[in-house]
Amino acid sequence: MGDFDDLLKANHDFADTFDLGGFDGKAHAGVALVTCMDSRIDPLRMLGLKHGDAKIFRNPGGRITEAALEALVLGTHLLGVDRILVVPHTRCAMAANSEADIHDKIGAQVGHDVTWHAFHVIPDQKLALEEDVRKVRSHPLIPESVRVGGFIYDVDSGLLEQLV
Repeated sequence: MGDFDDLLKANHDFADTFDLGGFDGKAHAGVALVTCMDSRIDPLRMLGLKHGDAKIFRNPGGRITEAALEALVLGTHLLGVDRILVVPHTRCAMAANSEADIHDKIGAQVGHDVTWHAFHVIPDQKLALEEDVRKVRSHPLIPESVRVGGFIYDVDSGLLEQLV
């Protein structure tokens, strides 16, 4: 059995009843979401959205990186996005560890120094969220008409709280 056979089997089962084809790739609810890669987050369901409603960009910590900004610019100009949510979450490993902690943990697993790699931990989530929302709102290629909000997702209650 190959390393991915279980996933390929699941994909074939999924494809047997697949009925989501034919979408045009636009965000039909006008929503773009930048959030963490954490598996406790179900981006569409937490907002009451469905397939085809939103553009979703995920990364460690749900930060506004250059790649996230690129996705948001494309979304606002080509894919129907007029609302952007930036959504980090509670109990995030990127906010609960220092850069040194992560270097130590990964270094111990790989058996050598990893301090050359930055992991971009988040010492203050609220301050980081304010900075990220400001980055989006002030980006010269994101229209002023686009509404941008900063929220925190509670992984224990499923609730969003708007902070910015």
